[in-house]
Amino acid sequence: MSAITISLLHPTQAIPVQSWSFEPESVIRIGRSNSNDVVVYSAVVSRHHIELQNNGSGWEIVSFGSNGTYINNELISRKPVEDGMVVRLGNSGPKLQIRLGADPKARLRRAGEARSLSPSEEASKQTFLTERKSKKPEETPNTDLDLN
Repeated sequence: MSAITISLLHPTQAIPVQSWSFEPESVIRIGRSNSNDVVVYSAVVSRHHIELQNNGSGWEIVSFGSNGTYINNELISRKPVEDGMVVRLGNSGPKLQIRLGADPKARLRRAGEARSLSPSEEASKQTFLTERKSKKPEETPNTDLDLN
């Protein structure tokens, strides 16, 4: 089973602003609650919005969000993960890109890295993210990025 990288995409541009990498695990939880592996603070994100589940033959995304989870503008409840897929939390919420594999060139950013935003990008920020816990020793725990 391959490693997985989750990247928050900028709200108006398809570029990552923060990423988290995880070694193959059974479950990665994403949502608004601090008990998740990736915490996304946004009004449209549920406390426990989605899980990425490693079922042995591949990753699968499972939605628990009351505001829905969308892939290509299609409401999903459960779907196999494909490399590079973009998942939107809620009808108008933040977008996450999922990358599979251990090839560093395929990853958009190392976990905990965030790029600086231009003044115009700063004005369009709408989500606050933080990582609850480090999954690999080389990651920087508790990396915060305020996008409100």
